[in-house]
Amino acid sequence: MVVQKSISFRTSGRGSHEITSDVNQLVSASGITQGICNLFVLHTSASLMVCENADPDVRRDLETVMQRLAPDGDPAYIHTTEGPDDMAAHARTVLTDSSLSLPVQQGRCILGTWQGIYLWEHRTHPQQRKLMVTIYGE
Repeated sequence: MVVQKSISFRTSGRGSHEITSDVNQLVSASGITQGICNLFVLHTSASLMVCENADPDVRRDLETVMQRLAPDGDPAYIHTTEGPDDMAAHARTVLTDSSLSLPVQQGRCILGTWQGIYLWEHRTHPQQRKLMVTIYGE
């Protein structure tokens, strides 16, 4: 069986936003108890990650890493259509993941003890983001 649903989130701007419970609610409602859950973010300036969920300093430090790899307003950028964070947001998305596949067991995504599912917003201002969730299994 395959179940496909979209889910939307309003971010508060740059940073990681935990979506674990939202995803698990969709998986549970699908009726699929064993299989795979695929998440795909339908944007070019946001990404998905499985990350530490116990200490928020990890996610703050990841922002520091990204700021070094893809700084806002770099004068070398040509694409600046939507402001100084525009090209940096695209670069951050390419460096991370647009999709995740997670195992499903007992109607939930299987994650490690200290793992959570996050939508990682790369733009500095709040955004409306949409994910496609496809759950395969029985």
